[in-house]
This record gives sequence, structure tokens and C-alpha cells, in this order.
Amino acid sequence: MNSITVMVQGTTSDAGKSTLVAALCRWLARQDVRVAPFKPQNMALNSAVTCDGGEIGRAQAVQAQAARLQPHTDMNPVLLKPNSDTGAQVIIHGHAIGNMEALEYHVYKSTARTAVLESHSRLSGQYSVIVVEGAGSPAEINLRVGDIANMGFAEAVNCPVILIADIDKGGVFAHLVGTLALLSESEQARVVGFVINRFRGDQALLQPGLDWLEQHTGKPVIGVLPYLRDLHLEAEDAVPVNISAQQPSPASGRGSTNKLRVIVPVLPHISNHTDFDPLRLHPQIEFSFVGLGEAIPAADLIILPGSKSVRSDLDSLREAGWEAAIQRHLRYGGKLIGICGGLQMLGQAIHDPLGLEGEAGSSVGLGLLELSTTLQAEKQLRNVRGTLTLENAPVSGYEIHAGVSAGRSLQHPATLLEHGADGAISNDGQILATYLHGLFESSAATDTLLRWAGLSEAATTDYHARREADIDRLADAVEQYLDTAQLRELFSLEETSCAN
Repeated sequence: MNSITVMVQGTTSDAGKSTLVAALCRWLARQDVRVAPFKPQNMALNSAVTCDGGEIGRAQAVQAQAARLQPHTDMNPVLLKPNSDTGAQVIIHGHAIGNMEALEYHVYKSTARTAVLESHSRLSGQYSVIVVEGAGSPAEINLRVGDIANMGFAEAVNCPVILIADIDKGGVFAHLVGTLALLSESEQARVVGFVINRFRGDQALLQPGLDWLEQHTGKPVIGVLPYLRDLHLEAEDAVPVNISAQQPSPASGRGSTNKLRVIVPVLPHISNHTDFDPLRLHPQIEFSFVGLGEAIPAADLIILPGSKSVRSDLDSLREAGWEAAIQRHLRYGGKLIGICGGLQMLGQAIHDPLGLEGEAGSSVGLGLLELSTTLQAEKQLRNVRGTLTLENAPVSGYEIHAGVSAGRSLQHPATLLEHGADGAISNDGQILATYLHGLFESSAATDTLLRWAGLSEAATTDYHARREADIDRLADAVEQYLDTAQLRELFSLEETSCAN
């Protein structure tokens, strides 16, 4: 198969690369083009379990959905999960090979490059079009040697590049022209055009700048995407800001809004915070991510999230006063959920004899559940289905964890999954713990959990339908605001459409 590869690179992080790749995947899939997403190297703590039993960045799983595919490890062959300021767990073809410091990984990149090119080659043999997402910015001149994430990859596979910039940040023309200027001549030649993202206002006022940009660079502006209000696309890594219309009120009681107040501490190494997207979008919930330096508001439900460095994050949680706040919350009848790393924190001890997440050793847990956890080299990676033990509500999700937990609390499980019982519910019914990510993506399970937490008339909308609708909004924006004639030529669309 003669496949077409096109890469999207950004002038900065969060310029809109992930969004544009998802948009192009759905736009192409609508036209019956066999398209697959690809990201050579991703650094993120939000991940997903693939159909072949591996782990990839969450953004690539969303892009796979946009392409109407099941996520596969070849879509993100190198995933880096930071566990310190200078180190990360390195995941190749879906499976962890160990932890590396930044300089160590820089040397390893030549080996990682082989994995990247192998995955791209396999996808190219199966799909007509590969839409590739770069990482960060190609203008990071200190990272050019051995690059596999941006222009190094584009040069290796000889593909064109679309450069996207976020006008909402300001300085969009400086971003585009400056990025282009820092590329080599061969790299500059690969840039086939620009996309400007998140524009608000009358484009007539922007047009003189677009005309200047095209004249100055000799490259076309493929289009200007508007700021799409209320668009929801799962975050690649960063915790969303300004994520709820209402923050939890400081007053006790649920107040006149009759909304359930839910808070989640933002741990230094918080992982898979996309677990909470259905809650922060829920009209009956006042949701907040609470930074560890912020005052801890009153809440009906506290959720301890996943973590890539559980013992270190537990120390940070304690230093910020959360242990006392959680105990007070429980004394006043509040409910508490721990997910994955959060489950491990709720137990009596966490043991890391191999130093998988930092220095080898053990930590005392919060002691709220009678269980202990030992981290093991082999991760559990699986997509699962089952039921909550509360009301037998159907639930589905995925597990990504190195910890194995044991103890008497597990005799009262939170879920019954295909492979067996999972998690725990405390004897007093106030605490629920589970290894299951995606816990709130099932409407029935979410309704059950919200009733358990105190919301008597829970009415959860279909989160999957919302996600599909927003992906379709992105494809609509491509059709309306980008130069589709140029895109069709770039993707050799007539040829690939006929072939499919």
C-alpha cells in the first residue's frame, strides 16, 4: 500500500497539535479513508490501554476514536511518563523497559528511533493515510541531535509538515516566523502551510497579518480555526484550568444549588486525570481540581487520583494538610474514593522494593483501609468490564498499575470484574477504592456513585456520545475553516478514496 504521511507540528506545547490531528482523522474517516494517528514520542501521564495489551498516550487513544479505530501500541511507540523533574519511565511499544534520567534517555534515543520507524512502517502497510503529531516545538534547538519527535522523524520518513500556532496565547506571527527561522533549510522546505488555532473575532481584522505571513514566508495559510467554546477533548497531559462553571462554595452543606461538591487534589505526579472529565462536565456537580498549595474547600466527595509516584505524592499530600482534612471530612460524613494510586494511599503501607517509582523503600499509608501494596516490575494492563457491588451497576474501564494490593478490606470489593474482584468498600460505607480508571464513563455507574455520595436525583448524560459529538465538531471545523482543496491534494485524497 502506498500510504501518505502528513505531520502536524506546533510552535509551542498546547498549540493545538492533538486537536488538529483528531480533527483531520475524523474528517478523513468521514470520507471512508483508512486513516490512523501516530505520535512517535509522547511525554504524558495520561495514558490508555490498547487492544493489543499495551499502554499509549491518552491523546492517541482519542485520535484513534476519531479515526474510528481501536487504539494500538504502534500509534505511540515511545511513551515517557515523568516520575521526577529529570527522570521518566520509558515505555516502548506499550511496555515499560525501565526508568531513565534525561541524559540517559538522550543517549537511548537512537534505539527508540528504531522502535518509532518500525511502528510507522507497520501502520503504513495497513492504512492509506497516517496523520502524525509532533511533540512540543521543532524549534527546541538544544534537542535537535537525535530528534525522533519532530523534524528528525519528518526527515526520516520524508513527509510534509503543517505548522500550527495558538493565537489565543498572543504573538502568533512571531511564533510562526520564529519557529520557521530556527529550522534548517531542508526542514523549512517540509513546512507546506500554517494553521492558526483558537481565533476569536472578525477574521477581516486578521487578514492583513495573514497576507503578510504568506508573502514573508512564501507559504500558505491553510486556515484559521475558531475558538470552539465548550469543546471537550481529553487532555494529553496538563490538568485543565477554568474547567468548571462553578467552583465549590466554602459553606457547609450543599447549599441552594443542590449540586454535589467534588474535589480532587492535584498531585505533583497526578496521572489519568481524564478519569474526572465526566464529573467536571456534569451539570449536577460543582467540581474542582485543588492545588496542594490552595485552601482545601468543604466537599461532599473527595477523590484521590492516580499517581505515577505514589509514595512521593503521598508525602506531598500530607505536607499540604490533606490527611487531616480527609479525616475531618470523614468525621462529618463525607464520602471518599481512591482510584489506582489513590487506592494504594488509603491502605496501611506502600512498598517499592525495586525502586520502580523512586528510591526503594516503604511508606506508611493513610491507614483508612486494611490493605497494603507492593509495586512489582510487571504492570497490569487491561481493558475490563463488570459491575459495581453498589446496586450491581454495570461499569467498564481500564487498569494501568504496577501495584499488587492485599489485605482484609479486599474481602468487601468495590467492583466485580471479568478477571475477579477489585478494590474495597469500607465497613462503614464511606470509602470506596478501586484500580479501575474510566470509572465515571458509564452513566449507570456514575449515577450509582453519585447517589452513594449523596446526590439523590442523579441524572448522568452519555459521556461517550458527548465525546463523539465534539470530535464531529472538530471535523466540521476542518470542513468549514480550512482550505480543503489544499488538504485533499496534500493527502492525495482522490487516489486514497478510490483505493478504499
